[in-house]
Amino acid sequence: MANLDPAPPPAPAPAPQSGTARSGLSSSDQVVELADQLSSCADQLHERIMREIRSYQGRTVPDKVQAAMRKLLEDELLLRQRASSLYVDAAAFVVQSLGKPQSHLTALTADAAEKIRRIGLIGEVTSLVAGLLALAGAAATGRPAPILLALEKIHRQVKAIEALAPTPPTPPTAAG
Repeated sequence: MANLDPAPPPAPAPAPQSGTARSGLSSSDQVVELADQLSSCADQLHERIMREIRSYQGRTVPDKVQAAMRKLLEDELLLRQRASSLYVDAAAFVVQSLGKPQSHLTALTADAAEKIRRIGLIGEVTSLVAGLLALAGAAATGRPAPILLALEKIHRQVKAIEALAPTPPTPPTAAG
């Protein structure tokens, strides 16, 4: 699969100023904020898939890559559907006593979107997207335990992606 230079980053979403110290997903506004972040992840996923397809420059895309792209496009659609569900039913999905601040949820999903955008091998996106889908589904339950498990899965996957990223060379130091 192609290892592409990252596209220019999108403008970062403004950080919410109110309610970030409260427990995450404790208001309908915070549920909507999560839906916004998940939609942003879906946007980054779509852009990343399209870059992968374009990298073949009209050549035949191998069957294995086509299958992976189809699966990721299905995951993108599912992520958008779950985000839409959170928008529609935000008030019903308020979670009491999550134990994580909203800023943690926002930072983690923003980091996931950035990883999707910058990741070298598209195949590495699959587990991260699965974690995002789990978070979207868990948020709809209104129960802290599944949400916390999904957050941990995303966190582990982000760390794994970071560990796989090549370390940039250290610039030479000037001699004294």
